[in-house]
Amino acid sequence: MQPGPQNAITDVPGILVGQVERLDPPYLTGTTVVYAPATAVAGVDVRGGAPGTRETDLLSPVNSNGGVNAIVLTGGSAFGLDTAGSVMRWLEQRGEGVRVGQGEYDVVPIVPTAVIFDLARGGDFTARPEPSWGADAIAAATDGPVALGNHGAGAGARARSLKGGVGSASVRLDDGSTVGALVIVNAAGSTVDADGNLYAARLGLGDEFSQLRTPTEPPPAAAPGRNLIPGPPMNTVIAVVATDVPLDKAATTRMAMVAHDGLARALDPIHTLVDGDSIFALSTTTDQPRLSVTDPAALAQLEAVYAAGARTLSRAIVHAMLNAESVQTPTGIIPSYRDAFPSAFAAVEGSANA
Repeated sequence: MQPGPQNAITDVPGILVGQVERLDPPYLTGTTVVYAPATAVAGVDVRGGAPGTRETDLLSPVNSNGGVNAIVLTGGSAFGLDTAGSVMRWLEQRGEGVRVGQGEYDVVPIVPTAVIFDLARGGDFTARPEPSWGADAIAAATDGPVALGNHGAGAGARARSLKGGVGSASVRLDDGSTVGALVIVNAAGSTVDADGNLYAARLGLGDEFSQLRTPTEPPPAAAPGRNLIPGPPMNTVIAVVATDVPLDKAATTRMAMVAHDGLARALDPIHTLVDGDSIFALSTTTDQPRLSVTDPAALAQLEAVYAAGARTLSRAIVHAMLNAESVQTPTGIIPSYRDAFPSAFAAVEGSANA
């Protein structure tokens, strides 16, 4: 198996991504929208102890909703939930949503949302996503490359004492189907082990992370295991995994559940009381018979998709950390992985220059 052409969730047919962020002081926050123009079957699994979400109950397999139009991942803690309203209005103006009347625009768009805690990361508690940012993000959505690191909802993210951000990855399965993931890494836990290696780098496909080496210098003072940012470690990892394999609602929900294994391989600890770890799953193929977890003939294909979803999410976390950039805040620098562990890249860069 190999990554898709862009190694991003946008390799999954039917998935677009748009992002808006502000990095100018006192802002350090943003919004990311995963848009499914033809709708997608959706599921969700929330395991963190402090989630901030909207419209997640609707995704339960026992409830009647058949699909979603978009997923919003945003900064701003609970205040950020307001960004979903402008996404709904943007979709309404295009007649996209559940039809509830005879008029062209008599629709109710379905836009589940999850937030991370990044309040005051840039210095001002009120410098958070504006409601309009959701509409701006979905209007900018494309099926092209996804900007990683300090973009969208990853602008103010951190992973313990290191800078977090947005990450994405994909894989093409042997049957030609695609699985992709997009994650906002904003964890109370660490993405690196005691030696400074990224936990999930070992899961790379081919030479995906071959540039990495075990760091030779000791971890800096702000290394894993210590949170030097003042205040309580309020965080959250939120993500979307997606596939073009046709799944019913229960099978899509199971995909979200298994994807949490991807967090466990890439972060330690996870699902803490100060994290709101939440994962959405999407199946974009809705015009073919859908695989069900109750169909014995579908189990092998489902297990392959689920395993790919978890591993792809782990890889997306690595890409988030490798693309994050250090930021200066009023309370000090939040260093990137590259700046905290420069020797992890020195061997490859040195040999290339030679």
